[in-house]
Amino acid sequence: MLLYFGSKLRALRQEKELTQQQLADRLGVTKATISAYETNAKYPSVEVLIALATFFDVSADYLLGLSEQRPAEHVHLTDEQNQLIHDLIRQFLYLNQKNRPKRK
Repeated sequence: MLLYFGSKLRALRQEKELTQQQLADRLGVTKATISAYETNAKYPSVEVLIALATFFDVSADYLLGLSEQRPAEHVHLTDEQNQLIHDLIRQFLYLNQKNRPKRK
């Protein structure tokens, strides 16, 4: 399963048109670390895995090859547009939870 990690990370990075150095700078790691992740020579700590999943808006399961599901494809939107989408989704989830019939 972890063999998928590197290729998924590389694809996500390339979708955002980032270099390994740019991604490393955003995560606070080295370019060599990103390279090692992408070649499956090294795997991230739980903290870095969470940071990667959050940054790329995917689940850790997706990165680890446990799931092929990704959220709606919106890689070509601005950060502000993505934030609006996430806020709207959170609001829908909240309203769904609030309006769910109570179990007896």
